[in-house]
Amino acid sequence: MKNADERRQIRPRQAVLESEEFRALWDRIKFKTTYRVEFDNDALIAECTQALRDAPPIAPARLQWTKANLTIGKAGVQAEERPGEGMPVALREDDIELPDLLTELQDRTQLTRRSIVRILVDSGRLGDFKRNPQEFIETAGEAIIRRKRMALVDGIKYQRIGDESYFAQELFQAEELTGYLKNMLQDAQKSVYEAVVYDSDTEGAFAKDLEKNTAIKVYAKLPGWFRVPTPLGSYNPDWAVLVATEDGERLYFVVETKAGLWTEDLLGIEDAKIRCGARHFEALRVGKAPAQYIKATSVEDVLMRALATD
Repeated sequence: MKNADERRQIRPRQAVLESEEFRALWDRIKFKTTYRVEFDNDALIAECTQALRDAPPIAPARLQWTKANLTIGKAGVQAEERPGEGMPVALREDDIELPDLLTELQDRTQLTRRSIVRILVDSGRLGDFKRNPQEFIETAGEAIIRRKRMALVDGIKYQRIGDESYFAQELFQAEELTGYLKNMLQDAQKSVYEAVVYDSDTEGAFAKDLEKNTAIKVYAKLPGWFRVPTPLGSYNPDWAVLVATEDGERLYFVVETKAGLWTEDLLGIEDAKIRCGARHFEALRVGKAPAQYIKATSVEDVLMRALATD
């Protein structure tokens, strides 16, 4: 009986790795890029200011305590908590020691002190800082970081570095891949690896459908070393897929699989990295039949995009 928690090393499937179909797919997505970011600093400050204005209200700082009975015995000190002791007590503003607000926010957001002062003053919410310093710092920092993240992504531009800067196909053999049996589709015939390691039920179902669908010729669950640089950290796309239409045309896709495709279904940083990934692959769209970057929940989504392209 197989142990689902067993970890195994996965080898490349040579027939797929060395095939002309996979080489054609890889040659369209393997190139590396560099990026630059352009944004209007005044517009960014205005957006951060509005985000802080719209941020949730700040509750007063408060004290909450509990009481416990202590028993000292051979086993040491044991505490038995008593039932709740009533409502928390709000602290008076003049009893609260105020931290260095500008330094705290500068460390969190990497904006200049001058920019932070403009945001705080123009937001009209400095009074909340005295009411609850720590919660205000958390709220203001999050509001600024969210807007800064969006500005970075909106202003990013990628450029292919050149013909000599790319992920070599030989890395599939040189770099070790391992996975747990419980998160693995074994005996994958169309995959560049002999098994597919997946991170979610959505990816697992996607891999199974790739194997079953006759329009899918070859594919790869892109390994961890295939990374796109972004201002928010590197991004690892999910899949590379080759689709053959009924008339024999080949279509190439890089696919990000998610359970939902609405932006609000994704975490902030995750969505921002995906948007950067899309810009990266746009920069590689040159030549005949370039690879398309898409988001999908299923193989059917990919095939519908193929039909639209065809």
